[in-house]
Amino acid sequence: MSFTAILRKSASSVAPLASRIIRFGQRDYHPALFPALKHQVNLPCKNPSLAVPFLQRFCSTVTETQSPSSNESLLRALESEIKVSQETVGHDGVEEFPKDYPFKIDDNAGQQTVILTREYEGELVRVEVHMPDVVTGEDNDVDDGSDDNQRPVQSSIPLVVTVSKKCGTCLEFNCVAYADEIKIDSMSIIGPETSEDQMAYEGPNFHDFDEKLKKGFHKYLEIRGIKASTTNFLHEYMINKDSREYMGWLSNLKQFIEA
Repeated sequence: MSFTAILRKSASSVAPLASRIIRFGQRDYHPALFPALKHQVNLPCKNPSLAVPFLQRFCSTVTETQSPSSNESLLRALESEIKVSQETVGHDGVEEFPKDYPFKIDDNAGQQTVILTREYEGELVRVEVHMPDVVTGEDNDVDDGSDDNQRPVQSSIPLVVTVSKKCGTCLEFNCVAYADEIKIDSMSIIGPETSEDQMAYEGPNFHDFDEKLKKGFHKYLEIRGIKASTTNFLHEYMINKDSREYMGWLSNLKQFIEA
């Protein structure tokens, strides 16, 4: 499936949800919302078009004072949101990775990321794939006066790529995968003695590197499997994961209220 077709499919599933978005600042929400939610739940869904309609429908059902019936109102709102989401999100099941896909996938329910791993000539290549930034609509050009931003806004996937040597030293890249390219935003080398609470020096801005050096690092990632033909498939996969995680979050929330 081409990336353009994926974007059309993705937009068709997201657009019906996005059309229901009303900004929080445009209405007043009743305080009864917060005792029920503020300590127990965090929205896992990166796409606000999935989460905001639920909050809107919930707030419209909360009574003026907290009473035993408030839980019933909340449960009705949850059941309504679950039903609407099932109808509009359009689950197609878990996407199967192509047989010749170069990475092993680790996708755990309840997590916002997917981990890809492979070995390459004694190195361990690990890719942390985050939820996609989905762009819909035709007029999304950005122009802030710089040449780098005079390009259409595209849907993208944030990636953290780590290449580790057996000695424990690794090279870490923060990347963004688009339809036709993978951009490196920053990189750092991390020694085995570096702890998690320490920040490794990232060197100069990657975009300020000499062109030959930038091309060299892009080629370095490409031969290790980080290329458009690998990441394009991830766009639809992560959109489907986002939908599944949202449905799971709604179900967990409903079970908590019912307990």
